[in-house]
Amino acid sequence: MAEDKEREEGQQERPSRPVTAAARRERRGTARPAARKDADSKSDRARSRVAKSGAKADSDAADRKGRPTPARDRKESTGSIFARVSRFLREVVAELRKVIWPTRKQMITYTTVVLVFVAFMVAVISGLDLALGKGVFWLFG
Repeated sequence: MAEDKEREEGQQERPSRPVTAAARRERRGTARPAARKDADSKSDRARSRVAKSGAKADSDAADRKGRPTPARDRKESTGSIFARVSRFLREVVAELRKVIWPTRKQMITYTTVVLVFVAFMVAVISGLDLALGKGVFWLFG
């Protein structure tokens, strides 16, 4: 009997484990994911700035809320043709430096795989062409 009371008391001290993720968050005391907390704190800061700037800013924010993002005007090309070409070439070189180039062994392996695949496909298509050609000659003769 004393053992039963100890078991009941032990079970009462340790509540059951939450089954769902929402129940676990509620038990931890964080009902929202961490990303939402950051967004909420940013919006709180924005609200405090709006409150400091007065009612005019608040009405401007309400006016902007329903409108689509304004289109950005395309800027005209600046500089001469030579400046634009040289800038383009500099950017190409910068992008090529970011490329991870394959080693010699990898290139040999990749080339071999491609050549074997192409040879296999040529054999398959040639075989089908020959078989269909013979079939047509046999049928129409």
